[in-house]
Order: sequence, then C-alpha cells, then structure tokens
Amino acid sequence: MKIYGLTGSIGMGKSAVAAMFRREGVPLFDADAEVHRLQGPGGALIPAIEARFPGTTGPKGVDRAKLGAAVFGHPHELRALEAIVHPAVQAARRAFLRRHRSRRFVILDIPLLFETHGQKRLAGVIVVTAPAWKQRKRVLARPGMTPAKFRRIVHLQTPDAEKRRRADHIIHTGTTFTQTRAQVRRLAACLGAKMGR
Repeated sequence: MKIYGLTGSIGMGKSAVAAMFRREGVPLFDADAEVHRLQGPGGALIPAIEARFPGTTGPKGVDRAKLGAAVFGHPHELRALEAIVHPAVQAARRAFLRRHRSRRFVILDIPLLFETHGQKRLAGVIVVTAPAWKQRKRVLARPGMTPAKFRRIVHLQTPDAEKRRRADHIIHTGTTFTQTRAQVRRLAACLGAKMGR
C-alpha cells in the first residue's frame, strides 16, 4: 500500500479537496477531524484534558477558546496538551492504515506536513494551492479572523511557493469547483492506475 500526504496552507481549499477524494472512493485520514472527534462531546480525551487543564471542557467537549487561552504562548502547557493528543491521533492513524491495508493507496490529510518533516515517510505529496488574494479572501471571511491573525498563521507555515516546489502533485483550487473536482478525479485515477488498483 502506498501512502500519500495531502497538505496546503490555510485557506487553500484542502478540506474541500479531501472531501472530493473521499467521494472518489479514496480512503483518507483527516488528523484534524480525528482531533475534533476525540475532543468533542463524549470524546475519549476529555477526561485527560480536563484533569490537566481544569475548566476547559464541558458537555459539548473541549471549549476551544478556554483551552487555547491555557496553552497559547505557554510552550510547556502546549507540550503537555500535545502529549495527550498526539498518541491518540497516531493510534487512530495506525488503525486507519490497518483497516485499509488491502487498498493500493491511501491519503493522509496532514496540514503541517512540511513543517513536521512528515513527507519523508510518504510515497508522494499532494499540495493544494490557490492565488494569494483568494486565500486571503477565504480566510478573512471566517468568523473571528483578523488580518493580523491571518498574517501570524501564514508566517508560521511553510510558504505556498515552497510547498508547490516540493510537491509531487498539485491541485489548484483558484478555479471553479467543477475544474477542481476534475483535477482530483484525474489524480485519483492516475494514482490508482499507477498502482494497478
């Protein structure tokens, strides 16, 4: 089984592309979605997070604003949270790979793939990209987002041009939904054919 990574900077349309791959029948593991599930209502990590960060959870799961306030700007606290979350996500990813081991290829949705040097363990990297003006427009339309916050996030991420340079495959989302979906279909078919799916 070949494992490909899907990545892209904030606002590039990676979540939409991930959904398109799923609709093409490609097994795809979304680490962010898994974190939301683990930290959501009744999530497996709620007791551990509440014990370490009292008052940051409730009936709806983790209160992201409270937890963010507890760890943002506090590296020691962030590491403590990561020590709770990362092993659980890694276990879920291993289970996903076991579940789909008969498939020729799968995709791991990894937002900070290059930032964490995750590309070394993959058969290839798929980068989702869009023009900078479209990225900015999409991100600033999100609730609670400000230009300053957007700049901080972008500063922490590997530049889009660098991601594209290091990509094995690129999906452009600065086009129409139909054109983006066509790119995804072509790539899914190409990877499947290459692997003899």
